[in-house]
Amino acid sequence: MQAAFTAIFGQGMNIILGSLTAFVLGQLVDAMSFRWLKRRTGDKRIWLRATGSTLISQLIDSFVVTYVAFWLFRDMTFAMATALALTAYGYKFVVAILSTPVIYLVHAGVERYVGKDKALSMRAAALKRADEQ
Repeated sequence: MQAAFTAIFGQGMNIILGSLTAFVLGQLVDAMSFRWLKRRTGDKRIWLRATGSTLISQLIDSFVVTYVAFWLFRDMTFAMATALALTAYGYKFVVAILSTPVIYLVHAGVERYVGKDKALSMRAAALKRADEQ
C-alpha cells in the first residue's frame, strides 16, 4: 500500500520544481518575444504578437516542465518525456490558435470602452515604458 501511495503522491516535489522552472522561463520568453514582435509590427497584426509569443513560450514551458519533472527526477525515458511534451504542446497550440478571435474581441471592447484615442495613447505609453526597461 505504501509503495502505491508513494508512487502516486510522491511525485509532487518534482512536478512543483518543473512547473516553477517552466513558468519563470516561459514568462520571460513570452514577454521578450511579445515585445520583439510588437516593435516589428506596431499596432498591426495583434494576432501575431499575442498568439506568436504564446506559442513560443508554451513550447518552452511544455518541454521544461516535462523534462524537469519526469525525465530528470523520475527516470522517464527521453523518448517518452518528449512524446508527453509534444502532446502537451499540441493541446496548448490548438487552444492558442482557437483563442485568437477572443484577443480581437477584447481589443475591440477596450477600444469601445475607453475610446480609440485613449486606447492609442495607452498603447503608446505602455510601449514607451517597455522600451525604457
